[in-house]
Amino acid sequence: MWRTMALDAVVALLAGPLGYWLWFEAFAADGPRPPLWEALLVPVVWVPAMLLARTYEQRFLWIGVEEYRRVLDAAVAVLAVVATVSWGLQLEVARGLVVLTLPLATLFTLLERLVHRHWLRRERQRGQYLQTTILVGSRDPVAALDEQLQRSPHQGYRVIGCCLPTAEQSGAADAFNGLPVLGGVRDVAEVVARFEVDTVAVLPGPEIHGAVLRRLGWQLEDTDAELLLAPAVTDVAGPRVHIRPVAGLPLLHMERPELTGVRRFTKELLDRSVAAVGLLLLAPLLLAIAVAVRLDSRGPVLFRQERVGRCGETFTMFKFRSMVQSAPRLVEQLASANEGNGVLFKMRDDPRVTRVGRVMRRYSLDELPQLVNVLRGDMSLVGPRPPLAKEVEQYGVDMHRRFLVKPGLTGLWQVSGRSDLSWDDSVRIDVRYVENWSLTLDLMILWKTAGAVVRGSGAY
Repeated sequence: MWRTMALDAVVALLAGPLGYWLWFEAFAADGPRPPLWEALLVPVVWVPAMLLARTYEQRFLWIGVEEYRRVLDAAVAVLAVVATVSWGLQLEVARGLVVLTLPLATLFTLLERLVHRHWLRRERQRGQYLQTTILVGSRDPVAALDEQLQRSPHQGYRVIGCCLPTAEQSGAADAFNGLPVLGGVRDVAEVVARFEVDTVAVLPGPEIHGAVLRRLGWQLEDTDAELLLAPAVTDVAGPRVHIRPVAGLPLLHMERPELTGVRRFTKELLDRSVAAVGLLLLAPLLLAIAVAVRLDSRGPVLFRQERVGRCGETFTMFKFRSMVQSAPRLVEQLASANEGNGVLFKMRDDPRVTRVGRVMRRYSLDELPQLVNVLRGDMSLVGPRPPLAKEVEQYGVDMHRRFLVKPGLTGLWQVSGRSDLSWDDSVRIDVRYVENWSLTLDLMILWKTAGAVVRGSGAY
């Protein structure tokens, strides 16, 4: 927190003189010119505003968009206060200077926090700045959460053990899923003190009811440990979940997925508009790739394949051909070298891939013709991965939720590892996208897709 506060002060200190120079020198604005030292006082206003907006609280820092939203709220509040005070007290304030300096301070703060977040995530990947964490609950939910936290070390939680209900303990030396069992549900406070635990994550279970949680909260008040409660419904987050007081009880209210109405129309309009503009702008690149595919090996330029789309309807998906023409017949010969997730056939060094195909797959250029599918309405820019019919045959009930939306040119699967994902992870990610869909989520995925394509993680 203190590092973030200091960095906010530094960027605000830079924004003041820069806004002063732009307004009075670059733009040669008329009017009284205040002394330069007044521009150096921006941090005196900026940091307290960030503090009042609670942008330094641990629960908002470095995770999600709430941190950025609070920075923007603080900037708007500062602008409103400055305008009101200067008008009410009839102060001679260079309005242009204020209009330049505050947006600069906001932009610099957002960029600084974005860079800080990426730096912190890299450090956490190396095992630094992690919060010591224990999990409390039944074995299966604890094991599932532990695996999920291990897949996301950038979240900053290092699980050292768990506390299980009495009926699920088999001895003092008990351990499962690589986790030591440190005690029972009623021993959590003692475990926190003994191991200097930073975070306690509690999951639903038979012994974990309201009275137990209330007492646990009281016991942890004298420690530095943070208490996290996992809802019984997982993979649902964001604007769909609200705490609603009912009869004096804080109940979790879950909204329906936003899959219809104006938002869906806006998504359709955005998809087709961007696809049309993209095809026009990328026409020279598409033509060059088509010529390269044609010259590199025999066969058609485009690869056509039946995929399953919204409401279970099939459509023909287009891709640039990246394999030799006889690729489907060679699958049986290469079956023993399959590196896929148990459902799809994948090889990192697939001999069927052509020279041009390897380059295209590395940067996902073979998927560009799917912009035609987006323009036709078969696909969306962002959505679940378009499945094959043989995959759908293996779907359970939960997985059919993905057919509520169109498959996407990119999606959570694209920015989460692609071919490196297990089948269970692929299922979970697709369902999570459908349950939490919003235009903001789509824009975030589009932004992250660029980085995933450059890194090429899971692209083979």
